[in-house]
Amino acid sequence: MIQLGVNIDHVATLRQARYRGADHGQDWGEPDPVRAAHEAELGGADGITVHLREDRRHIQDRDVELLRRLVKVKLNLEMAATDEMVTIAERLGPHTAMLVPEGREEVTTEGGLDVAGQPGRMADVVGRLKAAGLIVSAFIDADPEQVQASHDAGFDVCEVHTGPYAEVFEATGGDRRRDELRRALESVSQAGDLIRSLGMRFNAGHALNYHNVGPIAGLRGIEELHIGHAIVSRSVYVGMRGAVSEMKALMTRFACSG
Repeated sequence: MIQLGVNIDHVATLRQARYRGADHGQDWGEPDPVRAAHEAELGGADGITVHLREDRRHIQDRDVELLRRLVKVKLNLEMAATDEMVTIAERLGPHTAMLVPEGREEVTTEGGLDVAGQPGRMADVVGRLKAAGLIVSAFIDADPEQVQASHDAGFDVCEVHTGPYAEVFEATGGDRRRDELRRALESVSQAGDLIRSLGMRFNAGHALNYHNVGPIAGLRGIEELHIGHAIVSRSVYVGMRGAVSEMKALMTRFACSG
């Protein structure tokens, strides 16, 4: 059955809009992403994802420490392949570490990790994380070269970047008779087939929402979707528990029919 990993970064973004730089003491402000994780679990989340960025723009070290102790499902730590983040992951031991590119000026992660362009560094980081007992994932574009490089570096999982698909979906109004949308979806599907043929897990994520998630959830062999902004946005109206439940129901319906 397809699984849902809920990214709660933007719960922390809302908190930091008011509490950034404050002398917190024991009060870290609200909304608390740790409480949001609990609500997501109750809504049916199979995993919780957070991205601890170098500049700590949203998720803080305190958040990751508490989440590792309190989350009852899988904890996925998104991270840059830096020595600082590898050391943190080795110490905390999340269930999964997902390596992503990271830019200071970006609002959210844009584009996949260039595994092929840095094979030695990737193999070294993956080796350290796997030695610490972690499942290691690469967030990559739907590019056969990046899939093969991820396999060669020792990654267990490839999460295919669905941002380009989401952009085409919006531009075409989701009309699957349009060639450009068919091609965008097939690109993700073909990458998934190659990932699975090489013995890795096929996940996907980025810019997925309640309108465009169905075709991705219905792809062959897909195991898990990671979705954040759409769920956090929906939770403003229906609560985190309800927003997660709605997304999980959509994914399950399309996965069963796919």
